[in-house]
Amino acid sequence: MSRFESITIREVESSDLETFYEHQLDPEAIRMAAFVCEDPKDKVAFDAHWNKILNSSQITQRTIVAEGQVAGHIACYPHGENIEVTYWLGREFWGRGLATQGLNRMLHLVVDPPIFARAATDNIGSIRVLQKCGFKIVGKNKDFANGRGEDMEEYILRLDLDQANE
Repeated sequence: MSRFESITIREVESSDLETFYEHQLDPEAIRMAAFVCEDPKDKVAFDAHWNKILNSSQITQRTIVAEGQVAGHIACYPHGENIEVTYWLGREFWGRGLATQGLNRMLHLVVDPPIFARAATDNIGSIRVLQKCGFKIVGKNKDFANGRGEDMEEYILRLDLDQANE
């Protein structure tokens, strides 16, 4: 698998949503993400969720595009008093540097660190992406993970202004 030399992030277009939905159905991606919606196959819930996201002025949402293909999406959103980042790539794009590039580009759009992220403790790929972008593990949480059907731990990671895009 070759790495992509560069990618872009752009505003989400309605035509991207079907690809996002298909990515969400991948059993391995669901297992890796762990903390997913109750029923990833529920298209009505998916559409309602994305309608809410796209109509929110508080969420910065982008599509990750590689060589003209919709590779996934990335978002920064309020979570309590904090800003959190989340991303999802189609499995065919894993391990090719897209998540790291997309996250670095997204971090340039967010002006108010600290920024937080969460990753299942065994999701080594996602943890590595976050750490490459300057995030540090600051805690652990245990909660029910729909993608695993059981309680599991997740790391809480934090990016401060002095760590951004190191």
